Amino acid sequence: MKNKIEKLIFIVTLSIIVTSCHDDLDQSPIDPDSFTEENVYANSDEAKSALAKLYAGFALTGQDGPAGNPDLDPDDIDEGFSQYTRTMFYLSELTTDHAVLGWGDAGVPDLHGMYWTPNNDFTNSMYNRLGQEVSFCNSFIDNAQVLSDNEDVQNFIAEARFLRAFAYYNLLDLFGAVPIQTEVATTLPTQNTKEEVFDFIESELLEIQDLLLNSNEYGRVDNVAAWALLSKLYLNAEVWTGIPHYTDCVTYSNNVMNSSYIINMNDGNGNGTAYDELFLADNNTNGAQNEFIFALNFDGIQSQTYGGTTFLVHASVGGSMDPTDFGVDGGWGGIRTTKSLVEKFETSEIDIPSLNSGLGGTLSDWGLVGDATENGWDSPDMEMYETSTNQFSLYAELTDGFMKFRFNEDWGNNYGDTGADGSLEQAGENIAITAGTYLITFDLDNLTYEITEVLPSGDMRAMFYTDGQSLEIESIPPFDQGYAITKFKNIDINGNPGSGTGQDNRVDTDLPLIRLAEIYLNYAEASLRGGGGDLGTAAAKINELRTRAYGGPSGNISSGDLDLDFILDERSRELYWECQRRTDLVRYNYFTTSNYLWPFKGNQPNGTAVGAYRNVFPIPSNTLSTNPNLTQNEGY
Repeated sequence: MKNKIEKLIFIVTLSIIVTSCHDDLDQSPIDPDSFTEENVYANSDEAKSALAKLYAGFALTGQDGPAGNPDLDPDDIDEGFSQYTRTMFYLSELTTDHAVLGWGDAGVPDLHGMYWTPNNDFTNSMYNRLGQEVSFCNSFIDNAQVLSDNEDVQNFIAEARFLRAFAYYNLLDLFGAVPIQTEVATTLPTQNTKEEVFDFIESELLEIQDLLLNSNEYGRVDNVAAWALLSKLYLNAEVWTGIPHYTDCVTYSNNVMNSSYIINMNDGNGNGTAYDELFLADNNTNGAQNEFIFALNFDGIQSQTYGGTTFLVHASVGGSMDPTDFGVDGGWGGIRTTKSLVEKFETSEIDIPSLNSGLGGTLSDWGLVGDATENGWDSPDMEMYETSTNQFSLYAELTDGFMKFRFNEDWGNNYGDTGADGSLEQAGENIAITAGTYLITFDLDNLTYEITEVLPSGDMRAMFYTDGQSLEIESIPPFDQGYAITKFKNIDINGNPGSGTGQDNRVDTDLPLIRLAEIYLNYAEASLRGGGGDLGTAAAKINELRTRAYGGPSGNISSGDLDLDFILDERSRELYWECQRRTDLVRYNYFTTSNYLWPFKGNQPNGTAVGAYRNVFPIPSNTLSTNPNLTQNEGY
């Protein structure tokens, strides 16, 4: 079981959103098991427990996991839908070429079709969730001041300010002009411009970069997180303010790249790539954590939710997929991807004649025979290459069945493996084979053999399930239309399932919100956009990611290969389903325009442009009705 940062506790009343008054913050919580404000801030240990609630605001949905005592009004949205990363996935991936969801829940088709309104459940939930996080942070910062002479509490306050800045980063990205609140308000707030929100986030991060710890315990942010969020902020500055900050993006990306965080290259499960280990149940200990700059911690027992990676794993499993391969008890048969993502990956078929020609030696009378080969038991052998005296090899594509080694098609001189121990016996038992492409070697002197599966070359970040799935999507609801994604799993590097059990078992896998790979790509893009970075360094950093993806240098590039579209596609390959895609497409002016189309964009099977005003989401209608100081975003 994973150790999470602290027990999560209730510190403020539950109905607070960014547009509401906060008189009730002076009241004691109703829950008798929760701390009151009086003893929450009695000492630094209690304050640390209160800090955990601020982190939990992004990971959980209420006080009783996985549901039952929600932070947001359940009359507005189902608690399971309202979790931050699940809602962010809906807004950032379902609205793009990366994902489709076949469920008919109100508001979901609107996101695919890009015809959402100010009453959409998921845009409203995100606005309220982020506003509530701001309120939680403001309350903590205000109340923790009583312990501000304590060095630990000073660090806690800096972390709270980071989390508040991160909430505002999301509000700016998704909604544009929103109210800035830095204290518990007693009056309805007024609306700030996008430029003012940007300036606030920037000033907060610049101020706390020296207040945050240089290194923190896993699950909490440090000063590198402030630099990383500045990198993200500056990369998008021109979209939000009209003023480019690409030089600043390069500067703070450099700070991150020169920190102690490293790209995970630890291939602990021996599959040829360490990429998949970023998204396994033990990613807090398997080496992936060294790449995670800001991540949400999940535990199948201690921090339960219907969102987070529980949603990403369960909802990705359906059709002929075996849920146990993903460490869960069942799939929800929901999310898949479009061909637009699939076709971004560079893969190649295995060229068996070319591989065999590279073996050296000459064809011999020793060969493979059996139901597993393209021949039958009574057909001619697949002759092997004698690479040196009495040493034979062959690349072969085999089907399910059995095989043996036979000389000159003579059943009086054949070898099998009795006991399946890798050694051969005259007239031994048939050797069982499952379908695949293999390198088979045969040592006649020692009567031993090896059968090694050969995987297609190319980008192993392409983690798709295709059996029974069509590449084309003619209708979104059926799960078998669109390839399934196998990126997130609730198993560890040894194949053991996570800790959650029972119906809809919850998932242990942590979810990175910012990781080092993203900052590499920020640096490269900002450099290309005139930020003054070194393209040689950019290519070298991207080659780290591609070496991991290809299991070697075969996918490496040169600085001359770098252009903006390459970087966008590389972001897609590296960061898909990590809630980055919508922001990237907006920055490239591809989200709403006809410059880039994907299936069902604009509610058309082949895609169409939509109004540019949809580059931001609407302020919720009920928020506008309760606060006349706010103005709806243009177009809604």
